Amino acid sequence: MTTEWRGNKGPIGVLTGAGISTDSGIPDFRGPRGVWTKDPIAELLSTYGAYVSDPELRVRSWQARRDNPAWEAEPNAAHKALAELEHSGRAVRIITQNIDRLHQRGGSTPDKVIEIHGNMFDVVCIGSGCTYHSTMQETLERVAAGEPDPACPVCGDILKAGTIMFGQNLDSRSLWQAEQVAENSTIFLAIGSSLQVQPAASMCEVAVGNGADLVIVNNEPTPYDHLASEVIRDPIGEAVPRIVAELIAAGESAR
Repeated sequence: MTTEWRGNKGPIGVLTGAGISTDSGIPDFRGPRGVWTKDPIAELLSTYGAYVSDPELRVRSWQARRDNPAWEAEPNAAHKALAELEHSGRAVRIITQNIDRLHQRGGSTPDKVIEIHGNMFDVVCIGSGCTYHSTMQETLERVAAGEPDPACPVCGDILKAGTIMFGQNLDSRSLWQAEQVAENSTIFLAIGSSLQVQPAASMCEVAVGNGADLVIVNNEPTPYDHLASEVIRDPIGEAVPRIVAELIAAGESAR
């Protein structure tokens, strides 16, 4: 593996997964102590077909949304470091699989963050042609008031969070934006992702196919390690600030 990518002064693409938010108190999904590892049934909460067909599962889903630790989470050193990299003048775009908006709260420019799996702050109706849209806070107030599975107030159909569930297609514009980032990056950082969920994980292959150096920061092996210029197993909260400092220094040396 080569480490020459550290001196690369070109555009930087970043793909982040649940692992970048664990230092903020949000557990990951597939790690040794992940939510789905400890409770495989919990994965059904993110499965569209099961959610739509099972009212009891929807009740559990609304409770899980209410109790999500992301409500109390704060951006950590890795989120803040990526924001610092952007504000240093480097060309940085972030593709995140996370729904917690900690990148934006950590200082990254919202327009430069692509939420490829949506976010937990919006609520939408699944009804055909229905455009109802609300905030999660407003809908959780309905749950607290005695509606365990609140229905759409416009058409009566099922409501869900503004996230992309298993079995749903990604938003076409977000996917196109992510592909553009991967194609135009000269360095592509994959941070805290198991790289098992498609098509987000495939951005690594897109980036490498277009000449980028792929750098994977993850404590477990991924299916894309063999494509990487470097694989870093150090804790994310230590590794990302270190990488960012090196990339900022490289950018400053070009001025």
